[in-house]
Amino acid sequence: MIFKRLIWLVALVGLGYSDEAIVEPDVAEPDVAEPDVAEPDVAEDESHTDISEPEAPATVPQEPPKIIQGCPNWMAGIPGSPGHNGFPGKPGRDGRDSAKGEKGETGLPGPKGDEGQPGQAGVDGEQGLPGLPGHKGEKGDSGYYYRSAFSVGLTTRNPVPNIPIKFSKIFYNDQKHYNEETGKFTCPYAGVYFFSYHITVYTKDVKVGLYKNNKVIIFTYDQFQNNNVDQAGGSVATHLDEGDEVWLQVYGDNTFNGIYADNNNDSVFTAFLLYPDLH
Repeated sequence: MIFKRLIWLVALVGLGYSDEAIVEPDVAEPDVAEPDVAEPDVAEDESHTDISEPEAPATVPQEPPKIIQGCPNWMAGIPGSPGHNGFPGKPGRDGRDSAKGEKGETGLPGPKGDEGQPGQAGVDGEQGLPGLPGHKGEKGDSGYYYRSAFSVGLTTRNPVPNIPIKFSKIFYNDQKHYNEETGKFTCPYAGVYFFSYHITVYTKDVKVGLYKNNKVIIFTYDQFQNNNVDQAGGSVATHLDEGDEVWLQVYGDNTFNGIYADNNNDSVFTAFLLYPDLH
């Protein structure tokens, strides 16, 4: 029996120690008839050394070994060397999604980005409905705002030569642009004006000129016929600037001032604005 225990002890040291208990199958040992061997007489041979159980080698203290089922009387072996690392296992399955976390605080605004390029023009939309009428505007200038005209006649005969003839008989002078005291017309608006005169000639020849700022525009000459009343006249359209002066006067000496007027004969000077300069 001692021999068998030694064999099992060596086997356990070679196999190594495992956390799990080695469970040996409970196999009944066959009954083997041991041969009848005559045990030596101890008394007879006292010089023979008594055989006792060998002492187990010193080991590091370990946890108490588990008792192998079926062999309660056997001794635990020395722990074996650690085994080799096993192969990595297969990846595990993905875990389940966790619950949605709470909303975090709003972060600070980032810096302003670069200005982008302008996009392409869109397609024209449909025409909208007509808008409502606007408010009534302020009253504008009259279409007859630029008005200037006069028509005057002579009340004396044989006017003084080389000075403006004073036509004191007023037919029309509502704007007062003709001055009957000086005999001159003063231009109120720059533009084109039309001038005309119709005079009666009697007792002398007549030579008159239409003047603009001391320069003659046109001349008219008529020769008197004995004991006959004659007629002379002239007309012109000219451009005037604001402030220009126009008048009619006898040109020369007293030999050419045969302009005549009475209750039956008139000498008339007339002018009016054709159109103003609009800028």
